[in-house]
Amino acid sequence: MNVVGVVGAGVMGVGVAQNLAASGYQVVLVDRDEAILDRARAAIARNCRMSALMGGPALDPDAVLARITTAVGVPAVAKASVVIENVTENWEIKRAVHAELDEVCAPDTVVIANTSAIPITRLAAVSSRPQQVVGVHFMNPVPAKPVVELIPGVHTSAEALERTRELLTGMGKKAVQVKDSAGFVSNRVLMLTVNEAAYLVHEGVATAESVDEVFRGCFGHPMGPLETADLIGVDTILYSVEVLYEHYADSKYRPCPLLKQMTDAGLHGRKTGRGFYTYPNGS
Repeated sequence: MNVVGVVGAGVMGVGVAQNLAASGYQVVLVDRDEAILDRARAAIARNCRMSALMGGPALDPDAVLARITTAVGVPAVAKASVVIENVTENWEIKRAVHAELDEVCAPDTVVIANTSAIPITRLAAVSSRPQQVVGVHFMNPVPAKPVVELIPGVHTSAEALERTRELLTGMGKKAVQVKDSAGFVSNRVLMLTVNEAAYLVHEGVATAESVDEVFRGCFGHPMGPLETADLIGVDTILYSVEVLYEHYADSKYRPCPLLKQMTDAGLHGRKTGRGFYTYPNGS
């Protein structure tokens, strides 16, 4: 399990790849084009330089990047014993990636789905070997968050689950196992909170700054819900809420129109430089 494939070089994929490489694993990081991969390598180098300043361990960017190989296309992870999928929270995109992984990976490869809302059994149904598919919900920023949700699907084998636990331990993570249910534990609660906070702004009840100040000041949260939305990605928040709304058919998950508008406008938060707040220097 020394070589780990990481599919998707966005915010989560970058964090997962950095965490793995800093923990001593060899990483193959793939995405759909070289420009995305170039940005990913630059982000990893920047994150490593900032690690100690942000309260994390001192990291040598060159040493971390030396353990990361980048490549275009899913077939590049074919020889990895474990693959972590981190593409956007969109069912059709995830379905296509898992179908391709099923074609190129060895039968005993453990495929970890990093998802914040999509049920693992649904993703595993795309595979011809659903017993090898395990869900892990990594939190953002990945290197700084010590706890993850570990989610076995209906068919996940005990061996695949144990290999996943072993990998997570090697990454310095504590795995909290929960049952397979859309949104799992964290996002059944968090997405409702962020969605309702967006409604407060949408309806003119309060500004984003006021909403977040209430949560920080009254409840001791280090970040308010809309600051959190910008960190996660407004588009990711929307996709996650839509998954919950579709899965549970419950009006309490009805996505706020403001989230849809911001996603359409490219106001995705820190990763685009503007969301509920503006980030002059990007993320």
